[in-house]
Amino acid sequence: MKLLQGSYNEGSEEDTIYFYGTKTRYGEFSNFYRSLITIDGIAYETSEHYFQCMKFYPSDEHMELVRLAKSPGIAARLGRSRKNPLRKDWEEVKDDLMYQAIYAKFTQNEELKQILQETGDKYLVEHTKKDFYWADGGTGEGKNMLGIQLMKLRDELKKL
Repeated sequence: MKLLQGSYNEGSEEDTIYFYGTKTRYGEFSNFYRSLITIDGIAYETSEHYFQCMKFYPSDEHMELVRLAKSPGIAARLGRSRKNPLRKDWEEVKDDLMYQAIYAKFTQNEELKQILQETGDKYLVEHTKKDFYWADGGTGEGKNMLGIQLMKLRDELKKL
């Protein structure tokens, strides 16, 4: 199932919200932002914990190690490590799994849901040179998939 059908065109500078990290304005949009989520009856400290866990599905041992990481940064490091085998279908499922993570985050926490909805129709951009897939690559040349997924979710929440 592809969740990201549709088009989100970049807005003008004044119609764009840039975010990165948890200590800046709109830091709540970061996957490192501490907001407990529950998916399939399992609690995760952050959406980053969930996303990184899913890289090792169905290996309960590896998933639990990541789930219990003391911080989202440690969970990310464990998830990026190739000491443990990455699930074979990762490239096919990663977008849907990220959407599940942010859906849980913004529907299970009313305050976060309101912050996302209050962005109106602004274009959302995870702005960092550290990531060309989930963010804009720092130059705008990245795919900004997290920003696109947040806008998709925002549109879905309008329908609820």
